[in-house]
Amino acid sequence: MMEQNKQKKLVLIVDDDVDFLTQNKMLLANEGFEVVTAEGQVEAEKALKEINPDLVISDLMMENFDGGFWISETVKKKNPTTPVILVTSVTRELGLKFDTTTEDERSWIKADKLLNKPIRFEQLLKEVQKLLK
Repeated sequence: MMEQNKQKKLVLIVDDDVDFLTQNKMLLANEGFEVVTAEGQVEAEKALKEINPDLVISDLMMENFDGGFWISETVKKKNPTTPVILVTSVTRELGLKFDTTTEDERSWIKADKLLNKPIRFEQLLKEVQKLLK
């Protein structure tokens, strides 16, 4: 028998919505990922000092309006190849529209993908798998 020596990919999920954290942590863990959660920017800052996630999923607006941008930038400074998915309801709540489709947008957003809440888990999983390839 071949031995499976494939290490689980570590995903950090940052959101001040505990339901979003709990639900997605469970679903990603069921898909074989190791998942660490942080309830907001302050917890995420502490976590990022201790772990090197393979991928980060972060809410955009938490304690600070731009918390997700800050987390994204911090992750990219530490390791520019770590994919970051920003999730937000800012488009629905404030009507602000921005995306990560162009190089220019990605350069200031510092994220690899932007998803609007509510997000179906299948959609999130697809993006996680695509970015970790």
